[in-house]
Amino acid sequence: MTDTQTRPAAATPPQQPTPSVLRRRLLWPVRNLWRSLTSMRTALALLFLLALAAVPGALLPQRELNSQKTQAYIDSHGLAGRILDRLQFFEVFSSAWFTAIYVLLFISLVGCLTPRMIEHAKSLRAQPVATPRNLTRMPRHETREVAGDPEQVADRISGNLRGWRRKTTVRDDGVVEISAEKGYLREFGNLVFHFALLALLVSIAVGKLWGYEGTRILVADGQQGLCNTSTAVYDSFRGGNLVDGTDLTPFCIKIDSFSAKYLQTGQPDMYSAKLDYQTGADIDSDRTRSATVKVNDPLRVAGDRVYLLGHGYAPTFTVRFANGETRTQTVPFTPNETVTLLSSGAARFDTPAGLYPDPDTRRKNQIALEGIFAPTAAFSGTNNTLLSSSFPDARDPAVAIRIYEGDTGLDTGRAQNVYSLDQNLINQGRLRQQVTTGGSKLGTNLKVGQSTRLPDGTTVSFDGYQQWASLQVSHDPAQQYVLISAIAMLAGLLVSLLVKRRRVWARVSPVTGGDGAGDKRLTVVEMAGLARTDQAGWGEGFATLVDKVTADKVGTDAAPTTER
Repeated sequence: MTDTQTRPAAATPPQQPTPSVLRRRLLWPVRNLWRSLTSMRTALALLFLLALAAVPGALLPQRELNSQKTQAYIDSHGLAGRILDRLQFFEVFSSAWFTAIYVLLFISLVGCLTPRMIEHAKSLRAQPVATPRNLTRMPRHETREVAGDPEQVADRISGNLRGWRRKTTVRDDGVVEISAEKGYLREFGNLVFHFALLALLVSIAVGKLWGYEGTRILVADGQQGLCNTSTAVYDSFRGGNLVDGTDLTPFCIKIDSFSAKYLQTGQPDMYSAKLDYQTGADIDSDRTRSATVKVNDPLRVAGDRVYLLGHGYAPTFTVRFANGETRTQTVPFTPNETVTLLSSGAARFDTPAGLYPDPDTRRKNQIALEGIFAPTAAFSGTNNTLLSSSFPDARDPAVAIRIYEGDTGLDTGRAQNVYSLDQNLINQGRLRQQVTTGGSKLGTNLKVGQSTRLPDGTTVSFDGYQQWASLQVSHDPAQQYVLISAIAMLAGLLVSLLVKRRRVWARVSPVTGGDGAGDKRLTVVEMAGLARTDQAGWGEGFATLVDKVTADKVGTDAAPTTER
């Protein structure tokens, strides 16, 4: 007969409570998204994506650097240029998609670096690891027999481990164990590196939010100036999201003189400009300071930097109207050829009020001209009337201009291109080209001191030229912190690479031996070592370390930590 044993029923595990809909649908996805975003893999992917997104900014012209060149590029590429413009490829570094990548990278790095900083801070304060049970399994292992009691030998070993963080433990069976570790400076270097990297990211973000850059062309005649009081004084201005243009650093600058040196090939050798500037109390006292600015050698004034970007020529024209009144202008021309500085530009002259009392009549008899300026004139073509430039230095300057009469658009109140006339006014017949004496429909060539006459007796003369320089004012309130963070990053990286982490354990056990002449107290020292930072390990230096720490020479360091 078979006995049947009744088995107890299996215990039913407690039923887990069903998570709420809010946790399942909102909290968990947000948590998983945060973990994915703050992973090192995501940070590296975003860093690569940011570098890839910056490529169009280096290949395509950017509107904030040269709006005219950018517009010309768009016009020449038709539909493709307009599509790229809508996608903000000509404003890459201020575009929505580039900003989104940068912000995601910033959040990812902050979320990735913060836990690592906490981990390194804990490692910096950690105590040496307890002695393993089996020291023979360590990569380096040595055994020595030395004379003395275990506690004396342990004190000797601990004292000889100068510069090591150590801990001594006395077991109940009389065995003394010593744990020692050095290289904590490596963790300090890691902590400094990660903290400096985080500070660098924050500093760059602060500089982008509260920084600004403005460019302005100034004629180098000691008369035209720039006062950093409003964004309206700049030809182009780019400010951070928190810059409203009302709290700019007050200072004034004007270019007293400009000089340029060229190689024989026409390549620029050096640009330099002598500036007169005022800042702070100098503005109220009318005190002027002088400084020389060169390429990559800016003027630092009131926390801002003034860079010299480039230069060109500004020809001077004088219009003498039929009643004898004159109008003189010095207008900057923009370089069309970077090698020879062949430049183009336009000028507009309002009619004297006394010549035409009626405003409508006066508006219809304004004078405008546009043309090119050649620093070193070279003529070619039919009858040598086609003007070009053969060298960027002003050795034989000349201009080729077309003169128009009519409504120049000065009274419309709308912004106009300073380097060209409004083509719509010409097409509508509101601006009419004039044939001058000695000229033609193609234009009139003039050298310094020459003039030409219009049919109504008005004369236009080319009086000479001035040089202009393009200045950029940059304000970055966090630039010092960026420099400090970069230096701290480099120092922390060097420390973390050069300092090596080493762990040493020693187990001191008593042994009694005899040699026939009497018993002699001996102690067995078993030591093991582990290198945490390099695959090469200790090499031959571990045996030397064992001989050194077991030598009969006690150090003078403070007493180690002892546990029983």
